[in-house]
Amino acid sequence: MLELVRIDDLLALARARGASDLHLGNAGPPTLRIHGALTALELPPVSTRGLDGYLERILTPPRFARWQAGRSIDATHREGPGAPYRLHAYRALSSTQLAFRLLHPVVPVLAELELPDIVRTFTARPNGLILMTGPTGSGKTTALAALIDELNRNCGRVVVTIEDPVEFVHVPLRSIVAHCEIGRDVARYGAALRGFMRADPDVILIGEMRDRKTISAALTAAETGHLVLSSLHTNDAAQTVDRILDAFPAAAQSQVRSQLAATLIAITSLRLIPRLSGDGRAAAAEILIATDAVRAMIRDGKTHQLRNAIATGRATGMRTLESALTELVVRGVVSLEAAREQANRPTDVRDVTCTAV
Repeated sequence: MLELVRIDDLLALARARGASDLHLGNAGPPTLRIHGALTALELPPVSTRGLDGYLERILTPPRFARWQAGRSIDATHREGPGAPYRLHAYRALSSTQLAFRLLHPVVPVLAELELPDIVRTFTARPNGLILMTGPTGSGKTTALAALIDELNRNCGRVVVTIEDPVEFVHVPLRSIVAHCEIGRDVARYGAALRGFMRADPDVILIGEMRDRKTISAALTAAETGHLVLSSLHTNDAAQTVDRILDAFPAAAQSQVRSQLAATLIAITSLRLIPRLSGDGRAAAAEILIATDAVRAMIRDGKTHQLRNAIATGRATGMRTLESALTELVVRGVVSLEAAREQANRPTDVRDVTCTAV
């Protein structure tokens, strides 16, 4: 019982210090991630017995049985100290490890994320595919939640989300919003997508396009008149297109290129960079808009030309990640060193004495 109280106290401490993550286990001290950097607390580790006891307390009996059977577990907890948070439980060298991601207590508003204004316009499209990409912890889920909030406030649509797990719960405003969680409400992304096509949805949010079946179902949904939003763990637009194509055998890739070219609305690749003020992190976004030229490049397999299309497409709202990072440096929001650490091409991020590109 004492160790359960300690975990609650650690979650409350993580929330109070503005941490994004809390890591417990591995016979090491509790560790926080604050503005992207790890901070080990001068506290003794929580034992595996204590961590298992915590899981037994917060998980449903079926999920705890899956944990006991040797499976890793994802769950969202919305009550108690530090809540809401997402939990991933796994084993390493036979010991229990817990990774907590502290979630925003309220659904984020798009304006608060300081993303380019053109991102807001994506939700005005009646159908197509919107992708948020970037490494783990770059704000993909938060940005998708903000887009759903924008739809919920301003459009009358039926919205279905399929997530693993559900992180943000939207109270229906102008839209109907149904949240479905993998493992609780549905078994798998692909099967859920095929089933929801009969539920009269206008908008479908897929937490992550993880495999061929999910990608195929997402493209089909976008083709058949739905607005589909999803995420991938990729670093830029070209890599995103290649990742989607590489999920399919060579014989099917021509068809997939045509589907993607016809349905894509935009790809936004996100990074979060610590602010010079020490007050949180700033977002930088690479944006690819599916213009006619971009669609032709995707259809013809010329993904190596997409970066140049972004660099020369500022008039349509496109921007490279490096130009977004340069702008933050020029404005004095982030340091040059921190910006270059997040860049795909560090030397393209300019010094503060240069003009933003």
